[in-house]
Amino acid sequence: MRKTLNPTQLSDSAVKAIENFHTDCVNEVEQTVQSNKIVVVGMKQNPVVSKARKILTEANLDYKYIEHGSYFSKWKQRLAIKLWSGWPTFPMVFVDGKLIGGCAELSQWLKNK
Repeated sequence: MRKTLNPTQLSDSAVKAIENFHTDCVNEVEQTVQSNKIVVVGMKQNPVVSKARKILTEANLDYKYIEHGSYFSKWKQRLAIKLWSGWPTFPMVFVDGKLIGGCAELSQWLKNK
């Protein structure tokens, strides 16, 4: 697992700030992942996100896409999603409620499917 600070190393104000950091975006992703077989979380202008979506479309697989901003906007919302998932880049691809990774991992998943 990814190393994080021990909760005893967080002040009450830090805990509150962490708990309230763009929870609306995190909740949206969490709920979408729970109610859809395949979910891609991404951003505009990212060619790797576009590639993942193209792979799924060409494989005739239905998926739900959630987009949060571009290189020029909504970076804090995307950061909240990254902190929640532990995955450092976009896209984030979820299958059956599990984060499988990004575009490379999606390609591998399809090969093994």
